[in-house]
Amino acid sequence: MQQLRGTHGTVAYRSWPSTTPGFVALLAHGYGEHSGRYGHLASTLTSAGAAVYAPDHHGHGQSDGTPAEISDVDGIVADLHSIADIARGEHPDLPVMLLGHSMGGLIATRYAQTHPGELAALVLSGPLVGQNPAFSMLLSMDEIPEIPIDPSVLSRDPEVGAAYQADPLVFHGPFARVTLETFTAAVETVASSGTLGDQPTLWLHGGDDQLVPLEPTTEAMRTLRGPSFEEKVYPGARHEILNETNRSEVESDILDFLGRAGLPLTRD
Repeated sequence: MQQLRGTHGTVAYRSWPSTTPGFVALLAHGYGEHSGRYGHLASTLTSAGAAVYAPDHHGHGQSDGTPAEISDVDGIVADLHSIADIARGEHPDLPVMLLGHSMGGLIATRYAQTHPGELAALVLSGPLVGQNPAFSMLLSMDEIPEIPIDPSVLSRDPEVGAAYQADPLVFHGPFARVTLETFTAAVETVASSGTLGDQPTLWLHGGDDQLVPLEPTTEAMRTLRGPSFEEKVYPGARHEILNETNRSEVESDILDFLGRAGLPLTRD
């Protein structure tokens, strides 16, 4: 793990090198988890010619902050931009793509909105960009119940849930009120900040995603999508499509999209 000074303390980040990098890949993980859970995807991307960089967001993994407490999405976006600057300094003149999952999809969308023209490609996996009825319900309560995320809703592969439950760097507690309020406000900001324009974008979603439901995400995408927008829904897949039983299909779809976006891939 490497470190940098972020907007609200130290940010830890991982990097996976490529022997002959042709592009940079940034990964933004989801709520309650950490960048170490993306090793398989990183391996696929490095084999395709990417130098991969992925932070543990503030309040997550080995970075500073109260565990899983989010109060400043744009601050996390700024931290991710600092990682991008490091990557560009180490790999000058290479195109940069960004993949964000769930909360990371919200962060990645805000990155694309606030730094237009910087990314060669944007991939959103189950992104938290639509109004979530479960969040509204929890915020309406005087006290938020002590209910953590059920690992069974992550993937049809039971080993994924078991590994998630046993991972000491994963947050296993309930949502903090400030986190839900921050997510709700950030979703509204995304909706009021215009489309993604000409940004080449691929939106991927599980058809049985119970954490970030498909319907409100679809509604949000109608206002976000631009002329270079692609989408795919995987029937029966749950929230973590990158850890699903068909993850090879998902990774292949991502690489195919990156090729269409003009990134110089190394394909076996």
